[in-house]
Amino acid sequence: MNLRDLHYLVALAEHRHFGRAADASFVSQPTLSTQIRKLEDELGVALVERTPRKVLLTETGREIARRARAVLSQVDEIKSIAQRTRDPESGTIRLGIFPTLGPYLLPHVVPRLRERFPRLELLLREEKTEQVLHMLREGTLDAGILALPIHDDSLHVEYLFEEPFVLAVPAGHELARRPHLRMDDLAEQDLLLLEDGHCLRDQALEVCHLAGAGEKSGFRATSLETLRQMVSANVGITLLPALAVKPPVPQSPNVSLVAFDAPPPSRRIAMLWRKSSAMTPFFEAVAELIRALPHDLLTTEGCRVATV
Repeated sequence: MNLRDLHYLVALAEHRHFGRAADASFVSQPTLSTQIRKLEDELGVALVERTPRKVLLTETGREIARRARAVLSQVDEIKSIAQRTRDPESGTIRLGIFPTLGPYLLPHVVPRLRERFPRLELLLREEKTEQVLHMLREGTLDAGILALPIHDDSLHVEYLFEEPFVLAVPAGHELARRPHLRMDDLAEQDLLLLEDGHCLRDQALEVCHLAGAGEKSGFRATSLETLRQMVSANVGITLLPALAVKPPVPQSPNVSLVAFDAPPPSRRIAMLWRKSSAMTPFFEAVAELIRALPHDLLTTEGCRVATV
């Protein structure tokens, strides 16, 4: 048994198709298939159920693939220790971030990272929170940026910042005329929300619960941009995080942004990585760089917009 064969098995577990697993492993399909059979012969057990249309791992195969991921993750950690010793600010970092934050935070962070760590290769993966957490545990991501709370004893949580929400309403809406909002101004209002699986949906539902508001029935968006366009089209109102309404994000026509009185509803953002990671000092430096973002990016001052 060698690490290469474990890579093949993990790829097959992820793609459930010999051709796609071979492509992901940069080998031919016959090569991957032959090595999987050799691994089965060596272990004396069947790892794969082969059918004409798809590949399924046996129960034993799934368990061995799970452990193989852990082994490969530890191998990556060993390589990282050596790499960081040779050159602490180079190498590759695989960073996960959730969709309602990534497009709005990264334009401010990535240029600073490139300036501070010019030899760093940053590989970004945008996924919903649960998938980022799964990939962190499996070792296919090195770190993640997520909204709190996160409950996982295997992960180190480094708080970054608090991001307030603003209310987005059509320009002619009664709330568009308010200079500021109190939470109870949302009472009896129905808000447009994201579909299940987005952490922002849960955060918005919590605000709705506190304010006595509800969810507009019959519609659930897949992205913040869809929510924004629905507000522009006079379909309803919604909550948007502060970074999603700051440049370079373009303004939307017929949308007014109304800030809340202090303290506004908000979400807490943190950076996470495995407690066992050899890259903890480096990640702490990255977290400090993110915390040094300009203060006005994370406020709702001056964000009132109404264009038609």
